[in-house]
Amino acid sequence: MIQSETLELLEWHRLCQHLSTFAATKLGAIASLRLQIPASQAASEDLLAQTQEVYQLESRVTTGLSFDGVQDIGDSLERAELQGILAGDELLAIATTLAGARNLRRVIDNQEDLLILKEIVAELRTYPELEQEIHRCIDERGQVTDRASVKIGEIRTELRRLRSQITQKLQNILQVKSGAVQEQIITQRGDRFVIPVKAPQKDAIPGIVHDTSTSGATLYIEPNSIVPMGNQLRQTLRREQAEEEAIRRALTEQVAAVKPDLERLLAIVTTLDLATARARYSLWLQANPPRFVDREQQEIITLRQLRHPLLVWQQQHEQGHAVIPVDLLISPHIKVVTITGPNTGGKTVTLKTLGLAALMAKVGLFVPAREPVEIPWFDQILADIGDEQSLQQSLSTFSGHIRRISRILNALALETGEEATDNPQSPIPNPQSLVLLDEVGAGTDPAEGSALAIALLQYLADHAQLTIATTHFGELKALKYEDARFENASVEFNETTLSPTYRLLWGIPGRSNALAIALRLGLKPEVVEQAKTQVGEATDEVNQVIAGLEAQRRSQETKAAEAQKLLQQAERLYKEVSAKAAALQEREQSLRASQEVAVQQAITQAKGEIAKVIRRLQQGTATAQDAQQATSAINQIAQKYQPAPPPKPKIGFMPKVGDRVRLSQFGQTAEVLTAPNDDGEFSVRFGIMKMTVKLQDIESLDGQKPEPIAKPKPSPTTVTPPPQAAPAIRTSQNTVDIRGKRVADAEIILDKAISEAQGQIWVIHGHGTGKLRQGVHTFLQQHPRVSRFEAAEQADGGSGVTVAYIG
Repeated sequence: MIQSETLELLEWHRLCQHLSTFAATKLGAIASLRLQIPASQAASEDLLAQTQEVYQLESRVTTGLSFDGVQDIGDSLERAELQGILAGDELLAIATTLAGARNLRRVIDNQEDLLILKEIVAELRTYPELEQEIHRCIDERGQVTDRASVKIGEIRTELRRLRSQITQKLQNILQVKSGAVQEQIITQRGDRFVIPVKAPQKDAIPGIVHDTSTSGATLYIEPNSIVPMGNQLRQTLRREQAEEEAIRRALTEQVAAVKPDLERLLAIVTTLDLATARARYSLWLQANPPRFVDREQQEIITLRQLRHPLLVWQQQHEQGHAVIPVDLLISPHIKVVTITGPNTGGKTVTLKTLGLAALMAKVGLFVPAREPVEIPWFDQILADIGDEQSLQQSLSTFSGHIRRISRILNALALETGEEATDNPQSPIPNPQSLVLLDEVGAGTDPAEGSALAIALLQYLADHAQLTIATTHFGELKALKYEDARFENASVEFNETTLSPTYRLLWGIPGRSNALAIALRLGLKPEVVEQAKTQVGEATDEVNQVIAGLEAQRRSQETKAAEAQKLLQQAERLYKEVSAKAAALQEREQSLRASQEVAVQQAITQAKGEIAKVIRRLQQGTATAQDAQQATSAINQIAQKYQPAPPPKPKIGFMPKVGDRVRLSQFGQTAEVLTAPNDDGEFSVRFGIMKMTVKLQDIESLDGQKPEPIAKPKPSPTTVTPPPQAAPAIRTSQNTVDIRGKRVADAEIILDKAISEAQGQIWVIHGHGTGKLRQGVHTFLQQHPRVSRFEAAEQADGGSGVTVAYIG
């Protein structure tokens, strides 16, 4: 009794109606409206697992689970079992249901990790042979086909022949007796073919009158000449009906033979549709899967940003107000929470939201709250919400509340077996019920109502797992300070706008706002002041303390929000830096790989070209000129493939406190906080983070590398310097005069002189036209023994003499 009352008070039927709109079949919609609440936590966890797997499947498969073709064939199965003959459309519905169930099983079997759903469809039998037989005998219109049996085919062939003969005979009569007929048409009355004849001309076409027009001017006559054929047609139609009935009877018997399996198929398909409706409704609510917690294991009830599902629906479909979420974080030792605050502040909505959340978790629905969603599994959810005043039963508001609360206490006693105990006041082990009480103790004398409410809540603290009660009694606020199992909460009220904010504040009881509201609504100030004196100074002081606590809470919430923003900013910066570092590392690896490939290609190509030069030397007799050309070619290859040396970094920068430096690893700038130590390490600030870096990891903003830290050197040891090479002196032995020679003759003379020389040689070529000097320079540049050459000193001949250095 009280269970059904609670469901009615929480408007559970409305939530079931919303859920049914997400069902794909008629059976699923009916099951949603008659949603059964599991009696064990294991059953609820199984339903949640089904919802979770369908939720995952819907996100993977584009079309999700399709229930096309599935129909409610329950009545047809019952009639088949009672040896009734199913109609063609009923048989066709059974065939399409079998095909739809087979498609569902195929989609589920194609997924690897849907263990629960695969277990559900494991016993699904879809009888493809029965489906094929029905489609062979019944067409898309539900009519028996010609191929259903040989006999039905012969009968229909005979029917077509008779109709053709009758039609041909009537066409001849219409042509011959055209003056007597009203229209040149052939029609039917019942199963007889007739033609419209003018009433005055009825004797022109003798026959049987089957119908008359409204005006009486037209008679529909079956001519006597086709009456025998009409009788034969009627007999053939009777034979066709009998054969069709025999075919449908045979199909019905096949259906009746597998009725238990088909009923199981309907149950499985309905289970899948109900799980799909739960998953789709949960997705629409943006809900998250709950986890059942054990408060005896010190687990906390965690429901952050919890929204009322019916208000969400009202907002989306009925242009309602935005839903204000509430946060419910209840420690395991808390047994009773008293919520205080002004009327219309959201106290009752909070009760209903928690009650619906507990029910949704039990039936396998996700809960519209932010992850993680952690809630106990309650054996019973019992509520006393609203006014049960009844004129017919002569019940006042107080009487109605007491009667309902009595039923709640009786339900708790049945749950815990209290009748068998000698001491009803003793705590009951492992109470598992959730009790929701709205305006506990209201409707009677405040003093007695407050005393009754305190006693009731203390009793529920012993006999229920959790009780949430709303009240206006100030005495209930003090229970928290007398019993650790009690907690206070209040709904916030904005005195400036005279409206509730619908936010739930924990740890602070609500204070009276009636006098402040009355003053702002225009009640005379002297009346309000008189009321304050009646309330007393103690109450005013309590309200001031509560106001101070509320202000302190708001300040803490503001600071917490700012800290959260800073934390999010730090996390964002960290992610950005990590992403940039990863990108730079990946780019470096890519460049290194591409450089290695390029180097290998260059080495391979250079080796090939060197091999060609060697092969040319090996062909025929090698001369000094060939060797010189080969050497020149190899030098060119070396210059071509040898990579340019990297630019030397600038040295000379030393960071100081307050300088801005660039972090080479991240490509970002940072501020120097400390001077480098002996190991070259120092601290920098990067955004809001501090980190320790080394000198080799940073550079100045203009690209300079820092100076290395000068470490103390060991005592110097005497080292004898190597003897310096004596300066080169020009003599007749190291001077070659080739003035007036041709370039070819000069090259032979130079080659001999270079092969015999040990240091420098001076080549006198003069100025002239410059061709001899150019040829000498070209020869010296290609010669393998010449390391470099340059013009002589002005005293030794200047540009008319070239000094070649032998390597």
